[in-house]
Amino acid sequence: MEALPNIADAGMTRPRLIDDPRDLLRHFLGQGYRILAPRERDGVIDPAPLTEPDGLPRGRVDDQGPGHYRLRDGDPDRWFDYVVGPTSWKAWLYPARRKLWSAERTDDGLTFHDASTAWPKTVLFGVRPCELAAIERQRRIFAEGSYVDAAFAERLAGSIIVVVQCARSAPTCFCASMDTGPRAGSGYDLALTELPADHGAGFLVESGSHAGDDALQAIGGSAATPRDHAAALDLSRAAAARQTRTMPDDIASGLKLRLESPVWADIASRCLTCGNCTLACPTCFCSDVEEVSDLSREHTERWQLWDSCFNPDFGFIHGGPVRSSPAARYRQWMTHKLSYWHDQFGSSGCVGCGRCITWCPVGIDLVAEADRLMAEGRG
Repeated sequence: MEALPNIADAGMTRPRLIDDPRDLLRHFLGQGYRILAPRERDGVIDPAPLTEPDGLPRGRVDDQGPGHYRLRDGDPDRWFDYVVGPTSWKAWLYPARRKLWSAERTDDGLTFHDASTAWPKTVLFGVRPCELAAIERQRRIFAEGSYVDAAFAERLAGSIIVVVQCARSAPTCFCASMDTGPRAGSGYDLALTELPADHGAGFLVESGSHAGDDALQAIGGSAATPRDHAAALDLSRAAAARQTRTMPDDIASGLKLRLESPVWADIASRCLTCGNCTLACPTCFCSDVEEVSDLSREHTERWQLWDSCFNPDFGFIHGGPVRSSPAARYRQWMTHKLSYWHDQFGSSGCVGCGRCITWCPVGIDLVAEADRLMAEGRG
């Protein structure tokens, strides 16, 4: 894990202490922002619109493991003891279904209509450090790459990001070994650290932008002390130390040497090729485009949809799919995510959030399989 950042130097306005995260929510709601924040629904905690400050799932904890997720009651005074649910911020910034355009047949030919919609000024509240790293990876691809996704770039530019630094790690977390958490050092507008009760509770709030400065100055609070800084860093170190999964350091180069390993067939014997891992992953971005016409043939629409390399049709070319076996499709996903992504984009495609482990219906453990593969050939 990389060295934790010096909190005192991280922001623009000096860090402050506040008693209640709802103070920030009230500020942003009063400024007319739409707030997307963690909400409990259907047995999970996921980002969703929040219209009143009391909507946060206070006092809830998530138990996670391979193929397992349950919510339970925790300390009623704690606000953020859960970690991540099945749906990442990708679902908002890069939605699963998006209409690109529609067309109508008229007497003069075809009339096309742009289907893009305005993105209201929005606060992404409660983003975890690993998720912030995922947003940064998608920003690099969609907003700075050779082919800019204007809709993604507009959504991200129109959003304020409020990070919650992790004081707890789920058993499936391995962000420390990916250098993506449990503390974010930059890339946010505001960052909250929920301090422990023996410190006096409350929240350390850091600013990372002019928008964060404005919010921090509006809500007030007291100036943070070196003791507060130390307590926040201790929480991050403890959360990192509790992580039991560690991605092998040499995974990017090592996978390229193990493309014919029998481990792939063993994984495939358990894999359902359902694509849950790619849907839950906060960085996977493969998509398809389809056109839909009505029965009168007077109206048609083009839609962009999430796709998955586990779908046989995703790799279909003349003559059939490029990767016809489950082993080949799992190998494609894992090697691209952990190895070839470095060649394409300069970083791993994995941020260590553990979603692919939790939401695999048969409990395939990405880190455990990486360990098995890398153990081959070692004395």
